Amino acid sequence: MSGFVEKPEPIQVPGLVHLHTGKVRDLYQNEAGDLVMVASDRMSAYDWVLPTEIPDKGRILTRLSLWWFDRLADLVPHHVISTDVPEGAPADWAGRTLVCTSLRMVPVECVARGYLTGSGLAEYNASRTVCGLALPEGLVDGSELPAPIFTPATKAEVGEHDENVSYEEVARQVGAETAAKLRQTTLAVYGRARDIARERGILLADTKFEFGFEGETLVLADEVLTPDSSRFWPADQWQPGRAQPSYDKQFVRDWLTSAESGWDRTGEQPPPPLPEAVVEATRGKYVEAYERLTGTSWS
Repeated sequence: MSGFVEKPEPIQVPGLVHLHTGKVRDLYQNEAGDLVMVASDRMSAYDWVLPTEIPDKGRILTRLSLWWFDRLADLVPHHVISTDVPEGAPADWAGRTLVCTSLRMVPVECVARGYLTGSGLAEYNASRTVCGLALPEGLVDGSELPAPIFTPATKAEVGEHDENVSYEEVARQVGAETAAKLRQTTLAVYGRARDIARERGILLADTKFEFGFEGETLVLADEVLTPDSSRFWPADQWQPGRAQPSYDKQFVRDWLTSAESGWDRTGEQPPPPLPEAVVEATRGKYVEAYERLTGTSWS
């Protein structure tokens, strides 16, 4: 069992049709047919949307995504039309709202990995492969891979776990031409972002992208290269063979699996509220990631 501890009621806005409440974002459609994407302060972990929000998280994700979209536009177009808040929407949507082109979404999580950790490490330890790709012997948690790899996953509903799949399975689902385009674009975007992050003292261990089509054109969608969708590690503390310090929600995951939380992630009970100290520290991680990457102050 998993999902929302308590699913929020969608906000009704004149002229907008509510489409979906996701783990972090609420999706609407405006009268022009555009997608209106509102990032909340919700936090998800282990397929649960937690009962405690992280202040400013939605605005950080939105502003950081916009920063990255600008730096990737020569590699792949993005879906953002404007950041205007629709008329009649709550004032607190400011800074959290993107009006986007409505795309024909590809039902694949496009994951790029430059380092071995997480579900990739678990698969490697079992089979010396990740998504069917053979990797060298002797890799450990945090090892840099010989070259970045494309390790796709199928998209899951809220409360379900994305499942790693082979490239061949993606090609079977979406066609060989689209699969090749997804892999090429994912690795190109990852390579650009990895180099930008490294210049700022951050290792981009892995990240996931979502793409859709506008006509025949592949377009980068959703959020991009945020602490929600990426693992950011401080380069000066990188040490393979252990879990790495990070600028992402690993801090929340670690608390949830600690004895202090008292929560059994294999059971049916939802996770408990986060303590104030964990909330503040997590917000601090997100702010620090934003400031180090962009070189600008959050406040």
